[in-house]
Amino acid sequence: MSQNETPGSVRIRTDEGNEWRYDAIQKAATFYDCNRSNAVAFACSDIDQLVSAARRVLERDDLTLEQRREIAETLSTRAVTFDVETEVGVTTN
Repeated sequence: MSQNETPGSVRIRTDEGNEWRYDAIQKAATFYDCNRSNAVAFACSDIDQLVSAARRVLERDDLTLEQRREIAETLSTRAVTFDVETEVGVTTN
């Protein structure tokens, strides 16, 4: 998206069952020690790097399948699930 196409603001709905979003944004702002707008942007930028790093860890040859599965379970969240069989897979919800 070019600079001319970038909107001046973006709205995130936090009503009608989406109240959890506000709490998540507040937690991110606290974590990053910044305002809510920057926290959302930082979290969005970080997720690609974090998933790539997790995938690299799960693909290491020096880990047993059981260790990989334990790590995958630990790193999985409600939105990102890591599955380990003979290959590593990532599912987003």
